[in-house]
Amino acid sequence: MILHAGLIARPGPVGWRGVLIEGPSGAGKSDLALRCLDHGFRLVADDRVVIWVSGGRLFGRAPDSLAGQMEIRGLGVRQVSALALAPIALWIRLGTPERLPDLETVTHLGVETPLLTLVALENSAPVKLSHALDTLG
Repeated sequence: MILHAGLIARPGPVGWRGVLIEGPSGAGKSDLALRCLDHGFRLVADDRVVIWVSGGRLFGRAPDSLAGQMEIRGLGVRQVSALALAPIALWIRLGTPERLPDLETVTHLGVETPLLTLVALENSAPVKLSHALDTLG
């Protein structure tokens, strides 16, 4: 299955943990992913993510034609050091979150994943994403 989304990952105590970022075109998926690279994350996929299930876990990677590429608005498509794949531990949906939301999940390919809604262009978005991965993912 291919999704219109981005995927970044950060190492954890037991390996890489991915965060899938979905939202409409122009919502700031790539911008948020780019800023997260300065917070210890690595790119896995930008713009399109191939997802699949293995061993009961959801994984993602870039389509072969987009591997290692990231669109940086105003600069164009650039080569970026990227991971080949990562397990998806957290799902980010770009939008306006509630002030004190209940825990939400999303299910894709039969795997339930914690879901957090964020405003991509808020200055605090990379830190919120990082905290969410630590506590929810």
